[in-house]
Amino acid sequence: MKIISYNVNGIRAALKKGFIDWLISANPDVLCLQETKAQKEQLDLSVFEEAGYNYNYWFSAQKKGYSGVAILCKKEPNHVAYGTGIEAMDFEGRNIRVDYNDISVMSMYLPSGSNDARLDFKFKYMDDILDYLSSLKNEIPNLVVCGDYNICHEAIDIHNPKMKGVSGFLPEEREWLTTFIASGFIDSFRYLNKDLQQYTWWSYRANSRANNKGWRLDYAMASQPLQEKLKRAVILSDAVHSDHCPILLETH
Repeated sequence: MKIISYNVNGIRAALKKGFIDWLISANPDVLCLQETKAQKEQLDLSVFEEAGYNYNYWFSAQKKGYSGVAILCKKEPNHVAYGTGIEAMDFEGRNIRVDYNDISVMSMYLPSGSNDARLDFKFKYMDDILDYLSSLKNEIPNLVVCGDYNICHEAIDIHNPKMKGVSGFLPEEREWLTTFIASGFIDSFRYLNKDLQQYTWWSYRANSRANNKGWRLDYAMASQPLQEKLKRAVILSDAVHSDHCPILLETH
């Protein structure tokens, strides 16, 4: 299976920048989207169907033009789980999952800590999702949690490791990601690319992308039982529909 995850920073904006042509060329079996910033009824779904994704599922925030996740599939899944059942996170449309016979794939959009109130919300979300996924793995052992985690894990994942006081690289956030991995997940990109310093997000300020002053915020975390099936994990930095770029995971 070829899985791609992409924070599109607004699907309607991305569609105006050649997103469908890119999708057809990239040709994933499953595409996880984050920060869609759209309600399903605001979209012409036929453009995705014509690209080969007849099965597309959208879980939007109640607040219009904000957050939201989606999954586009070539083959119909056995089951689709909208949200987690945890009201605080589901209110903002941050989790959706498709289940197949041998693998389940979640699109997750972890909050950013843009101010003190949102940082508190982020930490609460982090605690809740860790508990939720720890339980879910017992029910669904073969699980991939794709998405924008809004956290750089190690110094290699950020252009300036001295930025320790900034949300996204706070010691507590990084420690949580270590705990997340220790709970039974594999950072597929780092597992298959031990020393590669590449990023998935660049600020729109100060020409950051052109200067490659980036952060690796997007992950395809695979549960431990999938370890032997991890074939290829790459960052698709040529895609420029967003301030993020897509990440790809292929499994045997």
